[in-house]
Order: sequence, then structure tokens, then C-alpha cells
Amino acid sequence: MARTPLLLFLLLLLLQRHLYAVESAIGVNWGMLSSHRIPPSIVVDLMRENRIAKVKLFDSDPGILRALVGSGIEVMVGIPNEMLSTLASSQAASDVWVAQNVSRYLVKGGVNIRYIAVGNEPFLTSYAGQFQSYVLPAMLNLQQSLAKANLAGYVKLIVPCNADAYQSASLPSQGTFRPELTQIMTQLVSFLNSNGSPFLVNIYPFLSLYQNSDFPQDYAFFDGSSHPVVDGSNVYYNAFDGNYDTLVAALNKIGYGSMPIAIGEVGWPTDGAASANITAARAFNQVFLMKSKRVYFLELRKALGIFSFDGQAKYPLNLGLGSGELKNAKNVQYLPPRWCVANPYRDLDGVGNHLKLACSMADCTTLYYGGSCNAIGDKGNISYAFNSYYQLQKQDSRSCDFDGLGMITYLDPSVGDCRFLVGINDSSCSSIGCGIFCGLWIMTFWVFMYLKVLGSL
Repeated sequence: MARTPLLLFLLLLLLQRHLYAVESAIGVNWGMLSSHRIPPSIVVDLMRENRIAKVKLFDSDPGILRALVGSGIEVMVGIPNEMLSTLASSQAASDVWVAQNVSRYLVKGGVNIRYIAVGNEPFLTSYAGQFQSYVLPAMLNLQQSLAKANLAGYVKLIVPCNADAYQSASLPSQGTFRPELTQIMTQLVSFLNSNGSPFLVNIYPFLSLYQNSDFPQDYAFFDGSSHPVVDGSNVYYNAFDGNYDTLVAALNKIGYGSMPIAIGEVGWPTDGAASANITAARAFNQVFLMKSKRVYFLELRKALGIFSFDGQAKYPLNLGLGSGELKNAKNVQYLPPRWCVANPYRDLDGVGNHLKLACSMADCTTLYYGGSCNAIGDKGNISYAFNSYYQLQKQDSRSCDFDGLGMITYLDPSVGDCRFLVGINDSSCSSIGCGIFCGLWIMTFWVFMYLKVLGSL
């Protein structure tokens, strides 16, 4: 999923037919796709409170990096796909980027930058090859820039890939990379392997369930399935393991079956679709954390996040870091308790264009089919969209006009599980530098000599 935020970074020990040791830790994705931004200092405090020692960024926002100075938190900075062509075509541009976004912060008492994510799912099928030719040239230039700065042995390059980069006709052992990617993946994995970097992939079992009405729901979770997939001596009881081993098979077919693998994003949404709810999300994430013996990243943003937009835990979750259940963000400043709703005294027949405007700029995820606000009626849906836009505009009274179709109320219009939010008072934040975590990020390096035995999970 190409988007962003706070993500758990988990490196664990794996015992198979042979013993392979890998470091263990948990971290978070911290992204900027949020309508309401918490000051970076509060987010850093939240990570410390939850004993999260690693964070993955989707860019190199200076406000966030300044907040991380002296924190000791291990950081992965990101390069947006749109920058890849420039870095691929110019060594000078690469040198400048490393100097401005890595070297200047990587000093004693500064920011502990350990990884650079080169693009974000640049091989995604929907991009139709738009970025893929720039990835390797950009990495080669960046590697030279790191060498010039004497950082090549300390900061590693990595490429977050979507699980659609590989495929299988039916069984995990038949996994291969997409035909148009075989050559570039062979070159990419060779580069990663020679520089001590893992292969980073994002896997979302929820998407399999969401996109296929015939997909067995229990197979998307980790508690066992009445629809296991038998592949030779391996029996797969959940979609994640089957997907993972499809990648292992694909890597094996290009000569890198022992390549370390890290999961960049994994998780379960709490809203915006059928089967997307707090109960399912908690069940998936908690069992995943308890049983998992590998490295992963869990998505934390918006509907996929384990925290809501204001840094409050969506549900009890134990990360296994010794801090107990998730701790909430502290000292969050909200706007006044007022909302924008549909005017009950006006005919709403002409509201269509206003709804398009509101939801094109604000977050209307909960209004989607299966979402927590989908079933509150047409007027309720209109009110929710109006309010989302109103809060986005910092409660500017003009943003609740909608040609007279909206009105401001001081009575909370929330209905059941449908929560009408009150925005964050982020007046202390610039347009950059404040963000909200979007995903639980758990990453585990696996070193394989051959396919794992799924039954051990």
C-alpha cells in the first residue's frame, strides 16, 4: 500500500531446521498523510513512552528529523518516488541530497540514521513502470554519495516493494517475480546482497479478503484455518505465510534463496470497509505480535493505524516491549468543541458538488461501504463530510457555509461508533514538520537456506 506513518520494526530470532540468529527490535512508520498534525516532539515522546526504538519515515522532513535529534531512536529516512529520476540522472544531486538529509543530522548527539528507503513501492503495478528504470541508477549514485561521506558501511540503502512484485499460479513454491521485473529484480537483489541490505516487502492479507469475496476469512488471520493450502511438505494456515514463501520462492529462482527479508508494512484496518473494525484489527495484530518469529512493519496510519489521528491508542495492544499496553500521546491540544453539520432547514438536493469538495480534501474513509459512519443515513453522511472539511480548515466559519447548506453546532453529532472528530490545534506546526503515525511497523530479517516450515508457527 503506497502511503504512510508510525510503524513497528521487529527483528527476531528464527529457528528452523538450522539455527539462524537475527537481531530483535520494534519500531514504527511515521508518515505525513494526515489532516491533523501532532507536533513532532509529542510523537517522539509517544514513541519513548511505548519504548519504540526504531522509526521509518517516508521522506526526510526537517521538522521531524530535528525532533529526533538526541533521541537515540534508530531512523530510516525515505526518498519519494518523484525524486528518483533526478537522483538517477545526477551524481551531484545525489551528493546534495545525502549532505542535506543524512550527513548533517548524522553527528554525535544527532539523529541515528541507519537506512535510506529509495522510493516507496516503485514497482507497483498501477505505476505502469513509471519509476522502475530509475531505482537502480539512483541507488548506485546514492551509494557513491554515502561512500564520499564515509557512511557507506553505516547507512544502508533499501527499496520498499509491494507484494504484487511477485506472483504464483497457485502454490507458494511456484512463486516468481513478474516477468517484466525479473531482470531488474535480479540486479536489485544483487546490489542489496552485496551491500548487506535486506529485501523489504509490504504484505497485507486484508487486501486479499477485501478484493475477493470468495477468500476464506479465517485464512487471513493467524489462528489457523479450515482452508489450509498444502504445498508439498508445507501446509499454510494463513495468507501471510503463503505470501511470504511465494517471495522466498521467487528469490530462490533468481539465485538468492538465502536473501534476508524484511516486512515493510503489515496490519489490519479499523474502518472504511467490510471486515475493517477494531475487533478484527486487534485480533490480527496481537496474535501476529505474539506468534511472529520474523521482522515486520505494521501500518499505523489512518484506518490502518494502531493510533488514531490524535495519538490515542485505538484499542489495547501489547507490543511486547515491556511497557504493557499502548500508551497514549500526552499534551495534545484540540480545537474548541464545535462541529459543522448539514442544515436541517435546507433542501440538500444540490449538495453533490459540496460533498466532492469536502471529501477530496478531508478524510471520509469512515463513509465507505462497511465503514463506521456509512449507515448513519444520508443527512448524517453529509454532516460527517462537512465536519471533516471544517476541522481540516481549522474551524474557519466560512468552511461550514457550503452555500448555506451547513451550520455550526456545539452539540456533539457523533452517533454510536461513528465519531465526529474535533481537530488538532497544530498552530505551533508548520505545513511540514508535524505528522501522524500511520502504521505499526514490524520488521524481521529472515535468513533462509530453503523454505521455512509453516507448521512451526
